[in-house]
Amino acid sequence: MTLDRLFFALAALLGGTAVAAGAFATHALRGQITPRLLEVFETGSRYQMYHALTLAVVALALRSSLGHATWLVAGGWALVVGTVIFSGSLYALSLSGVGLLGAVAPLGGGALIVGWGCLAVAAWLGSSSPT
Repeated sequence: MTLDRLFFALAALLGGTAVAAGAFATHALRGQITPRLLEVFETGSRYQMYHALTLAVVALALRSSLGHATWLVAGGWALVVGTVIFSGSLYALSLSGVGLLGAVAPLGGGALIVGWGCLAVAAWLGSSSPT
């Protein structure tokens, strides 16, 4: 499987599970956890969706050679890892109430920032193939 197809498939998975997480928060968690923890869970779902959509754009950029491929790939992987760590830690914190899990979220956030930085470099450097 090519990286553009893999990233697009991962984007679809992340997007679908973000919708499921949002629905779970609205229908199953409301009233079961504190409003603050519900807000934390919903933040995880929202950021997961933002980055799923961004990963889909990365996949399309790879397919269309709309950026430097090396930086697009690095950015795509950073977005995947960052989303899993950031949103995953917020989901785990919300469901368990273990505050220590909140300390993991900044690691995921850092990876997301790195991913966005890589995408900026990819755009700056332009296509890695001559057109």
